Amino acid sequence: MAKPPGSATAPSRWLRDHLLIEPARPRRIARDPRAAWLTVATVSVGAFMGQLDASIVNIAYPSLQRSFDASLGAVQWVGLSYLLVLIAAVAAVGRVADMLGRKLLYTYGFVVFGIGSALCSVAPSLASLDAFRVVQAVGAVMLQANSIAIIAASLPREKLGRGIGVQGTAQALGLAVGPFVGGLLIGLGGWRLIFLVNVPIAAVGVITAWLFVPRSRELPEREPFDWIGLALFTPGLASLLLVLSFGNERGWRSAEIVSLLTVFVGTIVAFVVHERRADHPLIELGLFRRRRFSIGVSTGLASYLTLFGVLFVTPFLLERTHGLSPGAAGLVLAALPLAMAVAAPFAGRMTDRIGGRLPTIVGMLITSGGLWLAAAKPTTTGVLIGLSLAGTGIGLFTPANNASLISSVPARRVGVASGVVNLTRGLGGALGLSLTALVFAQASHSNKTAAATSDGFTRSMVMLGVVALIATGVSLLRRPKAQERDVS
Repeated sequence: MAKPPGSATAPSRWLRDHLLIEPARPRRIARDPRAAWLTVATVSVGAFMGQLDASIVNIAYPSLQRSFDASLGAVQWVGLSYLLVLIAAVAAVGRVADMLGRKLLYTYGFVVFGIGSALCSVAPSLASLDAFRVVQAVGAVMLQANSIAIIAASLPREKLGRGIGVQGTAQALGLAVGPFVGGLLIGLGGWRLIFLVNVPIAAVGVITAWLFVPRSRELPEREPFDWIGLALFTPGLASLLLVLSFGNERGWRSAEIVSLLTVFVGTIVAFVVHERRADHPLIELGLFRRRRFSIGVSTGLASYLTLFGVLFVTPFLLERTHGLSPGAAGLVLAALPLAMAVAAPFAGRMTDRIGGRLPTIVGMLITSGGLWLAAAKPTTTGVLIGLSLAGTGIGLFTPANNASLISSVPARRVGVASGVVNLTRGLGGALGLSLTALVFAQASHSNKTAAATSDGFTRSMVMLGVVALIATGVSLLRRPKAQERDVS
């Protein structure tokens, strides 16, 4: 019997209509006066999950090193493989979201992240764990590339700082819960449990995104994608991270390290030349001519470098030198993100009133002081106080910096700017992890004794404190709010 015309395409039409087109929110939700803040809350679920995963992995590094009997350089790629994908793809996905719809990519980001997390929990080897972390990172990119753009599209500009402050609080809570919960899970059943915790959170995220995130509006016209730029940027950055990870082990003058440095310099120079000439570049270098934008990117990079460096190195001190269990070490480490969670909403409200200059300057200055205090007093109490101060400073800095950066670009380029913010987060995190591991390994000479670990920790914290102080100096170059021009 002949099939009715068009019946063969019915399944594909159903898939398109139900899975590939952004659905409208239920009318009752769309008309709710709290609708914009329900959107912010949904975006905060993704922010919480992403930072929960980042902090859980940091507390697991000592356990992973023991479990796989691997070098520090090899183990840190559990984090770097994730961050490398974030760096390479986040700006690109931000551009794709501007063209296809932010809600669609954000919702499916939860799906991909949940699948990647489940795969990580059953990884049979360190190499497979790195590969599954790449899957996880693809989902994280779909979430992070859209988050600030969705908030910016949902709130008026005078409330943008507050909205980003709420998101910053969710990120800080994820960072705070991660070390403690991760330490408990490692103690109960090993490192595999730390990835499974993401699966139910991802399921909640899918439902809330489908219900509460509005359909995309005012998307720019579709543009050709800069595949050449991506092909130059990604291997260049990967080469740099490989150099920082394995330079100590292989020798800085070895053929492998020299070759990787050559690839890094060559590809990055070619990338900049190409981006300046491209009609539709991967990263709009012209945005960096804006004073607030370039200051925001550079200081944001320094803040994330500092944050991820501290999260990486502190568990080694607490477990090796002070003999704490993973759970107890996680509880101490949680002081930093908990302080961030307290400070971030206050910073958002302050930014809406007085601009981002003062919160960013004070924030990075407090961060630098906290890190140097921990370096001078590497006791458990000293570290706890130092981390609390550093977390307060970063919590003051981040919402103010992000709001200032986003408001410095035209509304039609918010998606691109959001992608750059998240690229900065990934790049800062990767550099923080790599540079801190490099300083820590050189200072301790890869020795796992308590004294060597303490020395490595102290030198790492001094280095990170210097980075935070440099960010303070750059923040001084910001103009007061009264002198800022609205580019909307």
